Amino acid sequence: MPPTSRPLRKLGFLTIGLFDEADPRRGHESTLEIIELGERLGFDSAWLRHRHLQYGISSPIAVMAAASQRTSRIELGTAVIPLGWENPLRLAEDLATVDLLSGGRINPGVSVGPPMHYDQVKDALYPDTADVEDFSYERVRRLLDLVRGKPATDFSGVEGFEVFSDRVQPHSPGLGRRLWYGGGSLSSARWAGEHGMNFLTSSVVKAENPEETTDFAQIQLSHIRAFRDHHPDGEAARVSQGLVVIPTDSATPEQRARYEEYAAKRTPRTTSPQGPARLMFAPDIVGTSAEIAERLHAHAAFREVDEVAFALPFTFEHEDYVQILTDMATRLGPALGRQPSD
Repeated sequence: MPPTSRPLRKLGFLTIGLFDEADPRRGHESTLEIIELGERLGFDSAWLRHRHLQYGISSPIAVMAAASQRTSRIELGTAVIPLGWENPLRLAEDLATVDLLSGGRINPGVSVGPPMHYDQVKDALYPDTADVEDFSYERVRRLLDLVRGKPATDFSGVEGFEVFSDRVQPHSPGLGRRLWYGGGSLSSARWAGEHGMNFLTSSVVKAENPEETTDFAQIQLSHIRAFRDHHPDGEAARVSQGLVVIPTDSATPEQRARYEEYAAKRTPRTTSPQGPARLMFAPDIVGTSAEIAERLHAHAAFREVDEVAFALPFTFEHEDYVQILTDMATRLGPALGRQPSD
């Protein structure tokens, strides 16, 4: 088994937080219970996938706030907030507030680009400005500046009985160092590095050059190296990898069969670039912790990271997530060389 160049330092997981339209509270409670379980099992971080106009978490900041009051140690992240749906100034206020309530434990991950199905949603989202909204990296830069304490206005001081600040309040001093960019392209990796962000790389990347490799691991590796090449911290810059891994050590035969069927249905999309954007998907990894560890140690991009946020499959039951997370923490983590948190 090839050694990893970076021992695994942080073990995290990502959940989409699905719910039944007729009983949305139950799904949100399930998500909170999973986060609480993650803390008890010793995970370093829990991340929330963001979904709008779907039956998944539409307000991860609110869910993080709730989770922060039911946990004391585990870090809480978003992977990712699509900034096309957000006002950077208001988002900066919410993020700082929740970070303070959590004791400095949140890791906001963001991305840019037009909202999904923009033509169908733009009249509801931006009825007066839909055609002039800027969905470029500039939207991230605005958020970064506001979170990091740069002035939002040229006015401050006392007016009557009220005191005004020229920067976002509350201000959480450490939050600016815990902002992440979720990117699947070389340009995103470079931009995130140049602006001193952390980098989230998932199970989707872009095979941008038809003349170059379509090997997922090699493409992801090129993004990680480009990010660090352009980051002020160089090789110490933080990268988290988010592949789908499903350990089966304590799974029942019925669970194993369902997990394998789930992965098999998703495998065809991993064999070649998909769609005009030439998206490459990583295969889901199903097996014992020893088998998963062997495959990860052979993964070129995994060998370059020391943080992971393994993605939980979207459509499984609560009991399945309990089994998967328990195996991740007690068997897969140690198989990857990760030392439990104190």
